[in-house]
Amino acid sequence: MDKVRVGIIGIGNMGSGHAQSLIAGKVPNAELTAVCDSKMERLEWAKQSFGEKVKRFNDTESFFQSKAFDAVFIVTPHYDHPTLAIQSLNAGYHTLIEKPAGVYTKAVREMNEVAIKSNKVFAIMYNQRTNPLYKKLKDIMESGELGDLKRSVWIITDWYRPQSYYDSGGWRATWSGEGGGVLLNQDPHQLDLWQWMCGMPKRVRSFMSFGKYHDIEVEDDVTTYVEYENGATGVLITSTGEAPGTNRLEVTGDRGKIVIEHGKLTFYRLRVSEREFNRDFKGGFGSPECWKCEIPTEGENPQHIGILRNWTSAILNGTELIAPGIEGIHGLTLSNAMHLSAWTDSWVDIPLDVDLFYEKLQERIANSTIKKNARDLALDVTGTY
Repeated sequence: MDKVRVGIIGIGNMGSGHAQSLIAGKVPNAELTAVCDSKMERLEWAKQSFGEKVKRFNDTESFFQSKAFDAVFIVTPHYDHPTLAIQSLNAGYHTLIEKPAGVYTKAVREMNEVAIKSNKVFAIMYNQRTNPLYKKLKDIMESGELGDLKRSVWIITDWYRPQSYYDSGGWRATWSGEGGGVLLNQDPHQLDLWQWMCGMPKRVRSFMSFGKYHDIEVEDDVTTYVEYENGATGVLITSTGEAPGTNRLEVTGDRGKIVIEHGKLTFYRLRVSEREFNRDFKGGFGSPECWKCEIPTEGENPQHIGILRNWTSAILNGTELIAPGIEGIHGLTLSNAMHLSAWTDSWVDIPLDVDLFYEKLQERIANSTIKKNARDLALDVTGTY
């Protein structure tokens, strides 16, 4: 095989953009050969946009049976990611899913088990892993230059959304349609990057407001505190109700502090480690000598195209995946733990009680004042950032 034939399930807002990227040749050695969507107007759009060379299906059964592609890209609402990925992998297709991996880790575990047994290339659209800023921070941390992790603080509130945004899609901002709010729609990338760079915490305590700034039933304001095995701590603050918002990541280690903000990475590097200075310094007041270093980053940020190129290269050439699909469970574990902590007003250990989370989620779906059936919304447009 010298070219990967790709079929896309879900050609709403995000799916149509991915389809156009493939048609435009932005992903070498890949071509769009089929699309699937339950809405006929979207299939008509595909016909007008791509012609007869791209096959169109309005149900997944005939789509998977067609063998019109080698790999499947799933771009649907959150609940359907594990279900469709399992169908795709079992049908023998390489598979890529949009973020998040799902809504609850119980389903994602099943998906991962199938993926591991399938021997197919399974990836997730964690396109922020291609950002040179976060790649450099991860490199610095893994090299030991920052020393042992002491604290991380991420304020990510530049997600402002007006009420009209939530009113634009029937599945948005409901427990049955989306499974959550800012954590499930806007923050999967940050939750993934947080654990990708700093590791998974051992426990979580989260405080949330549900519909604080909008007429919605899910969270639109979150403050979370986490603790790591080595005693380090972390804080995540996120919201879709603040303007102007902030995107600032600050990671402190034994040998200094790194700040990512406004597209720059700044390393406040200590000449000697804080622990060493604390042990040896004999004066009454003092602090380690600190150098402010603007760290250059190399390369462009290909984002979605970068993940698509990497996925197809992994299929054709065995290239290592930037974002393996089975790693999607980590960020989702964080958001599940945060929700469970807020719902139970208590600390939640990681790994969390997946059955208790599922039970509490089902309670919220059953008691929802906005009745929308997630299955009826299958193949609807996936979330935007």
